[in-house]
Amino acid sequence: MTATRGHRITVEPGTAHVRVVRDGVLLAESRRPLVLRETGCPVRYYLPPEDVRTELLTPSETRTHCPFKGDAAYWSRPEAADLVWAYPEPKPEVASIKDHFCFYDTETVTA
Repeated sequence: MTATRGHRITVEPGTAHVRVVRDGVLLAESRRPLVLRETGCPVRYYLPPEDVRTELLTPSETRTHCPFKGDAAYWSRPEAADLVWAYPEPKPEVASIKDHFCFYDTETVTA
């Protein structure tokens, strides 16, 4: 956990079955996401690289900086620019998200 000036981030192992489907194509599926909760932001699922079909993604030129997590790199699909991001060198407080992929649109699957 990290907290700064009223801003808080927690990262915990999750047990949800998380899936990412875009235009009928399964891009990722995981039963072991990291759950990141951050002040003022929606809950985000960070998926292990082995659970993401990276061969269907193209690296983007986009880079962003978060003062709490570090510098993010992005990947795209032909119909969706900057669809997913990851932190190759996250700040030490959130080191567990290193190289995990986070998609804007995820769904949790209920059995």
